Amino acid sequence: MKKFIALGASFLLPAIVLAVGNPTFNYTQSVISQIRGLINMATPVVIGLAFLFFLWGLMKFVLAAGNEDKREEGKKIMIWGIVAIFIMVSVWGIVQLLQTETGTGGGGIIQPPAI
Repeated sequence: MKKFIALGASFLLPAIVLAVGNPTFNYTQSVISQIRGLINMATPVVIGLAFLFFLWGLMKFVLAAGNEDKREEGKKIMIWGIVAIFIMVSVWGIVQLLQTETGTGGGGIIQPPAI
């Protein structure tokens, strides 16, 4: 599976790199903007699922008041839920910072320097 993904990416890379003077530029830009739209829609959903995972661990922790093993299992689930939320929000923040600092503004096309 990894080889298939790498092979597919290697075939798409020239189309993306040479898209500036290519008539397929609009198609490539359209595909990229559609992928970006899907990612923008999926991000809050995935963060919400991680939050529900945390709440599930919290419920296991609270409902297993007498059983120490189940309480530990609930703690582990809560910790992994918090770690998942932290990583997702951190990556989201780093991407926003990089977009602000590089001037791309989240989807802008970077113009190559004129020679």
